[in-house]
Amino acid sequence: MKATSTQQEVLLITGTRFSSRQCQDKKDAGNPNRLTDNEMLEDACWNGLIQSMLPEVFDAVPDADKLYLWRTKEADAFIELELGEYPDQIEKESSIDPYTFLPTMILS
Repeated sequence: MKATSTQQEVLLITGTRFSSRQCQDKKDAGNPNRLTDNEMLEDACWNGLIQSMLPEVFDAVPDADKLYLWRTKEADAFIELELGEYPDQIEKESSIDPYTFLPTMILS
């Protein structure tokens, strides 16, 4: 019998006040190697700030302290975060990523 584990997907919509607000403190206009807002948001997630940015996502998970960020994927309008106890494949049919689940809907 396969052990159950918690897998969580989070989509952070880019180009919004929320996503740009998370990066306001880090902006440095004089730095020529300055990161874009999306890169700064993704960097903040890798540095563990996702739980403080979105505590309601983690409050609903019983073992939230065991969730680790395993992968980020940037798309045109969002950044997808894959969290879990260990890296595991997300089932296409239950994904919230439109680039993942829509092709399965069309083929059905």
